[in-house]
Amino acid sequence: MDTKGIEQVLSTLRSTAAQAAAKPTDSPTAAGAPDFAQVLQGSIDKVNQTQLQAQQMAEKLAAGDSTQNLHEVMVALQTASVSFQEMVQVRNRLASAYQDIMNMQV
Repeated sequence: MDTKGIEQVLSTLRSTAAQAAAKPTDSPTAAGAPDFAQVLQGSIDKVNQTQLQAQQMAEKLAAGDSTQNLHEVMVALQTASVSFQEMVQVRNRLASAYQDIMNMQV
């Protein structure tokens, strides 16, 4: 499983979340409302954790660990793949929305 591309996209998403976290101090926030940057960072971390867990399961299976079930490993790998693809689509939508906003005439 090639993780070079995955790590690159995750780093891009993390930098986007960091930029979103650097909000101006004069912007009012609703009390108790979740911060967008925190929600985005939590989602990125969850996808990363899913991928790491699936990778560890696959490595254990390849090493001959008898406690690893092939079906569970395949499901974990597919879940990690789908969650990563979902995160990429979210990133694409956010980038598209950002471009649309930047192209608005004021």
